[in-house]
Amino acid sequence: MGTVRTAAVIGGGIGGTVTAMALARAGIEATVHEAYPGGADSAGAMLSLAPNGLAALRIVEAEEAVRAAGHPVPGVVMADGAGHRLAEFHGFPGLPATHAMARADLHRALTEQALAQGVKIERGRRLVRAEEGHDGVIAVFADGSTAQADVLIGADGIRSTVRTLIDPAAPGPEYAGVLGFGGLVAADVAPAEPGTMYFAFGRSFIGWWRLPDGQVCWFASLPRTEPLTWAEVQRIPAEQWLARLRERYADHVPGERLLAHTAPDTLMATGPMERMPSVPRWHRGRLVLVGDAVHAPSSSSGQGASLAIESAVELARCLRDLPDHTAAFGAYERLRRSRVELIGGNAAATNRAKAGQAGGPPAMPSPEQMFGPVHRHHIDWHATVPGEGQ
Repeated sequence: MGTVRTAAVIGGGIGGTVTAMALARAGIEATVHEAYPGGADSAGAMLSLAPNGLAALRIVEAEEAVRAAGHPVPGVVMADGAGHRLAEFHGFPGLPATHAMARADLHRALTEQALAQGVKIERGRRLVRAEEGHDGVIAVFADGSTAQADVLIGADGIRSTVRTLIDPAAPGPEYAGVLGFGGLVAADVAPAEPGTMYFAFGRSFIGWWRLPDGQVCWFASLPRTEPLTWAEVQRIPAEQWLARLRERYADHVPGERLLAHTAPDTLMATGPMERMPSVPRWHRGRLVLVGDAVHAPSSSSGQGASLAIESAVELARCLRDLPDHTAAFGAYERLRRSRVELIGGNAAATNRAKAGQAGGPPAMPSPEQMFGPVHRHHIDWHATVPGEGQ
């Protein structure tokens, strides 16, 4: 049994909320400190939770609530930009279907579940520094308030403050060379069997699937050498972005038709596609990182939320089982680093294809190669985490 009894979790998004629930299950009292008064992740486009992410949510008794917030999309079809199918995948026996949902709906479901489990969430708490002592750490917030705990966990996203406190020389997010967009189409302008997500590569990439209400939701990429911030993207009228997208996707099947039938008021401009490169230091002293703060793989992976949830559960296991925070943080990094960096690297290769830097669509591996090791990943909550050398 570890000696850590309390934790200050910085960031109330997906990773932070699940971290607090997992810690509570491990017998550690955790308080979430969220910078925004209205909560994190209250806006954003669609995302997916893969079977491995749902399995990790089962451990913190949040799987059913999250499934109810989305809808199953078990099938995947890969195609080229001329309408030819290249590969299909319809899930592995015994695993749940991937679920698609709005980021805001996932965040809402997790927050409600955390509050129902007794997790304390403090809003309007923007971290500015952390003061470590022999027996704990004090988080200092911009409003002058403080919080003391045995450890401080940075779940504060891809522009993490905690990451810079751990290592002032830590890398920041890398721009993937494309801007992300999405939209809704009411007309039946693309083949979209219910429960199937489609990915069409070519000179340009577009993905789409049918929502339960019959609309088609699509997501696409617009290559751009110089990055724009999310705020800069928002300042450009939707009509201008649609014009650029329509030019880019001219003669693309079915991108041309999807964009032609998209109204400006349904366009979702999600901003620059980014990922975290390898972070040299995941922890220092009583501070440690989790989720996007340390291993955001870019949305191309389809694994960002799922990996954050896995890491939250594994960190809680390590703090539960190992004698002190130093041993726990070391074991946590050993358990997670190779997996998240492999998935992140694969997503970076997909981004290069989307940006037109890889000579067209990527080679189509088998479903087992694409999804097997990722989707089947299972965390045994009841197994004891071994220490280094055991």
